Amino acid sequence: EQPVHTLFPEGSAEEKVTLACRARASPPATYRWKMNGTEIKMEPDSRYRLVAGDLVISNPVKAKDAGSYQCVASNSRGTVVSREASLRFGFLQEFSAEERDPVKITEGWGVMFACSPPPHYPGLSYRWLLNEFPNFIPADGRRFVSQTTGNLYIAKTEASDLGNYSCFATSHIDFITKSVFSKFSRLSLAAEDARQYAPSIKARFPADTYALAGQMVTLECFAFGNPVPRIKWRKLDGSQSSKWIGSEPLLQIQDVDFEDEGTYECEAENIKGRDTYQGRIIIQAQPEWLEVIADTEADIGSDLRWSCAAASWLPNVPFLFFSSNGFILLFAQNRIEVSGGELRFSKLVLEDSGMYQCVAENKHGTVYASAELTVQALAPDFRLNPVKRLIPAARSGKVIIPCQPRAAPKATVLWTKGTELLINSMLVGLNALQHSSVSGTWTSAANSPPCSFSADATKITLAPSSADINVGENLTLQCHASHDPTMDLTFTWSLDDFPIDFDKSEGHYRRASVKEAIGDLSIFNTQLKHSGRYTCTAQTVVDSASESATLTVRGPPGPPGGVVVRDISDTTVQLSWSRGFDNHSPIARYIVEARTLLSPKWKQMRTNPVNIEGNAETAQVVNLIPWMDYEFRVLASNILGVGEPSLPSSKIRTKEVPVPTCWSGKAGSHHAWGQLVISLSPTLRDYQNGDGFGYILSFRKKGTHGWLTARVPHAESLHYVYRNESIGPYTPFEVKIKAYNRKGEGPESLTAIVYSAEEEPKVAPFRVMAKAVLSSEMDVSWEPVEQGDMTGVLLGYEIRYWKDGDKEEAADRVRTAGLVTSAHVTGLNPNTKYHVSVRAYNRAGTGPPSPSTNVTTTKPPPTRPPGNISWTFSGSTVSIKWDPVVAKADESAVTGYKMLYRQDSHSAPTLYLASKSRIDIPVPEDFTHAFVQIRVTGPGGDGIPAEVHILRNSGTSMMVEDSVTRPVPHAVIITTNSLVMVALISYLEL
Repeated sequence: EQPVHTLFPEGSAEEKVTLACRARASPPATYRWKMNGTEIKMEPDSRYRLVAGDLVISNPVKAKDAGSYQCVASNSRGTVVSREASLRFGFLQEFSAEERDPVKITEGWGVMFACSPPPHYPGLSYRWLLNEFPNFIPADGRRFVSQTTGNLYIAKTEASDLGNYSCFATSHIDFITKSVFSKFSRLSLAAEDARQYAPSIKARFPADTYALAGQMVTLECFAFGNPVPRIKWRKLDGSQSSKWIGSEPLLQIQDVDFEDEGTYECEAENIKGRDTYQGRIIIQAQPEWLEVIADTEADIGSDLRWSCAAASWLPNVPFLFFSSNGFILLFAQNRIEVSGGELRFSKLVLEDSGMYQCVAENKHGTVYASAELTVQALAPDFRLNPVKRLIPAARSGKVIIPCQPRAAPKATVLWTKGTELLINSMLVGLNALQHSSVSGTWTSAANSPPCSFSADATKITLAPSSADINVGENLTLQCHASHDPTMDLTFTWSLDDFPIDFDKSEGHYRRASVKEAIGDLSIFNTQLKHSGRYTCTAQTVVDSASESATLTVRGPPGPPGGVVVRDISDTTVQLSWSRGFDNHSPIARYIVEARTLLSPKWKQMRTNPVNIEGNAETAQVVNLIPWMDYEFRVLASNILGVGEPSLPSSKIRTKEVPVPTCWSGKAGSHHAWGQLVISLSPTLRDYQNGDGFGYILSFRKKGTHGWLTARVPHAESLHYVYRNESIGPYTPFEVKIKAYNRKGEGPESLTAIVYSAEEEPKVAPFRVMAKAVLSSEMDVSWEPVEQGDMTGVLLGYEIRYWKDGDKEEAADRVRTAGLVTSAHVTGLNPNTKYHVSVRAYNRAGTGPPSPSTNVTTTKPPPTRPPGNISWTFSGSTVSIKWDPVVAKADESAVTGYKMLYRQDSHSAPTLYLASKSRIDIPVPEDFTHAFVQIRVTGPGGDGIPAEVHILRNSGTSMMVEDSVTRPVPHAVIITTNSLVMVALISYLEL
């Protein structure tokens, strides 16, 4: 386990930081740590201590503890070092206390607010507040918050943008989040007729963006303009990748690699013109091993060459070096040479044994490869690999006799037959003997025992037969063999010369018989991949025999290839493709599917002809949506089913047409007087039918004759604001709307009645009454305001309540919805005086308060449950009694008791009320037990219950039984005495 880079938040309540380090070692390793290359001394009173191999730093301080750490592990076999890990301290200071300058600009022009974040580490996330918390500004295409600088950009200002702006910065470090916000800066607008102007890109990504392979890259681009510009992205030296996540001002590329390197262009466009900006993405990478060293055992006096190689990603080519037992080897010394990624030893000695590491590093990181070198010096020894005394072989066959003594350096091997020394031509390598005339006794040197051998032959008697089946069917391939009965026979199967692994076949392959000379293979639920040449091999320790057969599996067709789109119109395209594999069953027909960027699920499309025959390689797709981006794919089918789909075609866009249908908008306003705000529901891309989409609005004050018109030139527009100081609050208007695009206008919608901005209620509810219900609850009622007194729609009432002695500004609030004239308020403090007032509210805000009224909550119920509960059985009645509960001075009076009685844990409980501390309950003759809860009740509510389990001996009728129980205290009893524990458990069970 390597230490990792660690970020510690300054001011954290955590009092320590831990850097992990574990090494596999035998005998176990001891550990040391270095900071910035200097060994850390572990003194008794030091803030540093070791826990196993981990370094624990108590009360970390940036000035003393920030730096680079490295773990060193050692034992008698050698030493290895870990990679370096940094300890850094995260922080976020407050914004400057200086007031921020106000901003004034002509309405319709763009504006930028600088965040100027305070000192911090690491990076921050940014949002902006408008007027008050938590009124955060959304990113809606017209407004954009850069996550690089924190700056707020508004492409085209509107009247709704008036107000005070504050930058809200947040730091995320592990599970700790801290946020700060700046002083407010006020935006005011000069009212002029806003002219339209071409885009100008203001938020730009860097000219050169460096990224590590595997990370996500984010590019930002945002422009001022009127109308609000649209942002488009493209790669100039390549095509768009499927890893792109585009949301207009942002282009995000997931898991970047070297294919994503290149020049990217951002284009901002509106009806007045366009602006572009270009920048490069440059991909770099941490070192990555291509070849590493491995644990090696080498003979004394031999030579050894170890090689390491790391990927060379320009311009950060990794630097390679070796270390021995923690010490860097940079230059040749004695018998050791170091050259780049190669370490060479000549004439190894025992002292060369130890741990070695190859290290590759560049500016982005370091990787380590460790290996142990063991230099051996051993005399020849046959104990580990003794020569077999008996080696079976087939008559007239060949035999190889291994001779592998353990020795370092390698032993010289000689063979004799009887007293005859064999010639070298019969040796295979240095440690085996091959002979073609099988007889006799053979002996190798180094005192190995003699060996001898004899034999018979194996034959296939029933060979597998070739077959032709459908996908999903089952089949058995037969294979029988004869063999020498003195030897064991095994069967193996291979498919196209690759052995079949029965354990990993997912149940498709099974051995069909367990008889000695039968090795049949059963194949279940056959798939296309099971087609091929099957070979059965019958084998003994002496020889083997094999036979083969071919299996053909028929199935649904394979995927068609090369889908090409041409002859693109507004609602049709022509597709062509090439035939795929029919998988041994003729193709009957083709199916065409499509998807759009807005609907990524593949759907079957209508075609001409409706049914595409299996010999066709082209078809027309019909009923497409105009001005829509499509991808197409083709699937083939036969009598065995539908096959896999082709790869998607390249993306195409159908042609534009005029808007065919009318558009119904919504209207309304929550803005200031003198304004009519017409709200628009954005039109989905599917229904725009062409570029240059927008709306034409017609409106007039109800009861007048002339219509006013206005153009809204974007499908994403959410509202249109008409300003006229003569518009009073809640004035009705008639509104019509129609859509248009570059090809023309659609029909007009029906007329809708909408209203200008509402006015806050001017009258207050009256006859407000408040009544305490329990110690923490009250009921409030009032007489409503008249709807005729409202210039707007009454949404409900707001109840404000505050403690006696507090100010009304600190009041808690509860809101009702609709025309209800009462409310139930909970969460109050017991025995406390409250002031209560009620206000009406609508979309514009709350109205004036009613005269306040006072209410005092009751005292809380007693906190003690009933005690000394006892019961007595008499025939079909059980009498339960308990000690009365007496209320204290600060508790409400006890007016009675509530008892919940339940026959068993599954039955519904029955509620009994008692004015005194006794109650009689009828029970059946076969009664055995019941569960009872008893609590006090009074004006302050219900108290804490006491719970008992009533028992009666089975088989006893008119018997009188007395039992007493007390509530178990709310405590944990811990004991190490088993007898005490048994007694306690027995008591609790009673």
